[in-house]
Amino acid sequence: MARDDEEAELGGLDEFDPEGRDPDYPVELTTGDNAVAGPPTDAKPDTDQPIEPDPVLEAKALAELREVEAELDQRWGETKIAPSLDRITTLLHLVGDPHTTYPVLHVAGTNGKGSTARMIDALLTRMGLRTGRYTSPHLQLVTERIAVDGSPIPASTYIDTYRDIAPFVGMVDSATGDDGPRMTKFEVLTGMALAAFADAPVEAAVLEVGMGGSWDATNVADAQVAAITPVSMDHMDYLGTDITSIAAEKAGVIKQGSVAVIAEQQPDVMRVLLERAVEVDAAVARAGQEFGVLEREIAVGGQRLKLQGLGGIYDDIFLPLHGAHQAANAALALATVEAFFGAGKDKQLVIEAVREAFADVEMPGRLERVRSAPTVLLDSAHNPAGARALAETVEAEFAFRRLAAVVGVMTDKDARGILEALEPVAADVVVTRNNSPRAMAPADLAELARSIFGEERVHVEPQLDEAVETAVALVEQGGDVEEPLSGGGVLITGSVVTAGQARSLFGKEPA
Repeated sequence: MARDDEEAELGGLDEFDPEGRDPDYPVELTTGDNAVAGPPTDAKPDTDQPIEPDPVLEAKALAELREVEAELDQRWGETKIAPSLDRITTLLHLVGDPHTTYPVLHVAGTNGKGSTARMIDALLTRMGLRTGRYTSPHLQLVTERIAVDGSPIPASTYIDTYRDIAPFVGMVDSATGDDGPRMTKFEVLTGMALAAFADAPVEAAVLEVGMGGSWDATNVADAQVAAITPVSMDHMDYLGTDITSIAAEKAGVIKQGSVAVIAEQQPDVMRVLLERAVEVDAAVARAGQEFGVLEREIAVGGQRLKLQGLGGIYDDIFLPLHGAHQAANAALALATVEAFFGAGKDKQLVIEAVREAFADVEMPGRLERVRSAPTVLLDSAHNPAGARALAETVEAEFAFRRLAAVVGVMTDKDARGILEALEPVAADVVVTRNNSPRAMAPADLAELARSIFGEERVHVEPQLDEAVETAVALVEQGGDVEEPLSGGGVLITGSVVTAGQARSLFGKEPA
């Protein structure tokens, strides 16, 4: 993939100096015709063992975990932004600036952040690093948000971390006074994650932006690499009502002298991101230019990929996930990790390690199969762009004779856009609500659905479990067909909360 003159102005990856890396990193870069970066294929991180929870203590901790969450829920919710980094900066300074003790890779954008963050985490782990991963929101249990070595921290560790920083949170709250809000829930959670990573300790942290970028609490970290997933319209009440305003907010995660690894974007979005890169003298790598998906073939249980990385071609990559969007996320994750290690121009990660990392990726809540006969899939798509990617993947990769969609959406989301994206692939839609107080009422969602699907294709159930039962019955009987219809499927979607509640209904453990 050829570079163009624009890159010379922006600062290409050739200018990214791997010699500035911490000499204690377990990955050594070499040069030459077959140069590689990474561990032997049988290497394991030379770090402390992963935190192993005690089952008895964990059971006791769950009750206290609910108490902690009740305390946190008294704060501003995560759908609000208080545009300042002063509170989180002060908190972290009081607890010793833990976020400065390890390098950070930052993931921003609209759709695909969680998937990309998990892939980056898997690659870093396979390269020999002990990692921390902070993502949001969670599917089932809040401890999922803070992961060390790829696994959620135990509930007891989560509670201890909260209790440790709570006095300092109180100090920040007191200092704020009447001039502004107390620390928000997301700010406190971010402080907990950054402190837990220092305590572990981790050798690299992957931080997913909660909402936006510039004013997101995670932006307190000075990330060496920023990955920007596709940007689209979402959270307009806080980020702006046009795509360029939203892009400008998300571009704030690109820091001085860092590397910006950018997924394919709308032209106006790309322009905003590149202007930010020029402003802070960041090197840039773009999908479709310096990296990307060269080949993609649907395979049993996922897809097989050939990826163009910054340091060369990586072939025969099996990704156990469905959809062209996940292939694009994989290319973005690979380039992000390459940039982190200084790969590029004959410096390539060990291909066997890359293959193993991608093959082991698990993505709960992303087109996850939770039942067979009929097949039940769940997906956390919660905006029109995510729903369109979901619908395209279902149509291209699943041969359902009849599909019923179970949809539960939050009141602050574009429910019409989500339903319109699903209509071409769903024979029926069962509207419902999840257990969040922010959930849209089924009656209101049904009114929207009828204007898109028509009266006969819309069914209403007040509870998610009842909605799933109705959808299963619809596809098993084939609507008006008397005999059961083989090849039917149920898709549960519309919200992260809906997907998480569905995972619990089907007995899936938090991951």
